[in-house]
Amino acid sequence: MTKLQFDNDYTYGAHPKVLQRLVETNGLAMTAYGADECSEHARDLIKQACETPDANVFFLTGGTQANATVIDSMLYQHEGVIAVETGHINVHEAGAIEFCEHKVIAFPEHDGKLQATALSNYLKEFFGDCRYQHCVYPGLVYITLPTELGTLYTAKELAEIYAVCREYKILLYVDGARLGYGLTAPGNDITLPYLAKHCDAFYIGGTKCGALCGEAVVFTHNNANRYFFSIQKQHGAVVAKGRLNGAQFEALFTDNLYFDICRHGIDMAMRMKEMFVGKGYRLYLDSPTNQQFVVIRNDVVERLEQSIAFTRFLTFDEQHTICRFVTSWATTPEQLDALDKII
Repeated sequence: MTKLQFDNDYTYGAHPKVLQRLVETNGLAMTAYGADECSEHARDLIKQACETPDANVFFLTGGTQANATVIDSMLYQHEGVIAVETGHINVHEAGAIEFCEHKVIAFPEHDGKLQATALSNYLKEFFGDCRYQHCVYPGLVYITLPTELGTLYTAKELAEIYAVCREYKILLYVDGARLGYGLTAPGNDITLPYLAKHCDAFYIGGTKCGALCGEAVVFTHNNANRYFFSIQKQHGAVVAKGRLNGAQFEALFTDNLYFDICRHGIDMAMRMKEMFVGKGYRLYLDSPTNQQFVVIRNDVVERLEQSIAFTRFLTFDEQHTICRFVTSWATTPEQLDALDKII
């Protein structure tokens, strides 16, 4: 029996229009290393969507690769990166940042988010210590949108964090692996242009949002490290056939496809949330995005695992587990109908 797939948002391949663009361009000879016409066009489309004509845009193939490469390029040797304890770079990237010899400075999270007040207090205390030059210097702040718990920063919260970063002359980098699902979530008040104006770099996730693979890194105001391509090369992050990523983002940013398919994933998640609540299940928190966290009795978890793929996320107590169910651009109403009958 094939299980219903709700364990992540990259189980399926690519949206048909992405595949179509790859097929359309397959027979054409193109310049290597991201200098091809598809990548150039995709860069222009992304700059237009972000309303940042002076941005630098680079294509990488995966999230961990993007995070490690970008963070390494933005920090000096003596600098570390601030992230919440649940941040992806702190818990789910096998120490990739530390492997690049940059410490992750872990902060307490509040519903998955970093608080500007806590950041400000830490930096004030850090620089108020006359011995700070003996410590790992906080050169970068890392946040994810949405967070690892499926929650969202408000425009006000993002602006407050960025204001603290500018006050202390450190950089802000936003991990956008699921950015499309955050921007199309109910209640979100951050747009792509707003995000571009309130951070120093971010990436637009493709792997989880309709592409076979690929992430588009945006340095917001011509502020990429002048040697970024070489740093990319050192990280094994330069694809000879750069057209692979370029063509996919060309399709995703044509006719609003990226936002339309991510909005579909959100619609499916909201319906799934209603199903769980309607059947008496308890939500761990109220996520407006495509990741839903449900508190489930352990014996029920074992029963559901027989026919549904999902993630045991955290232990709630001795009798209950917090389970994560994820929808995506590829989730169908028929899959939700089947889920509804099982739960």
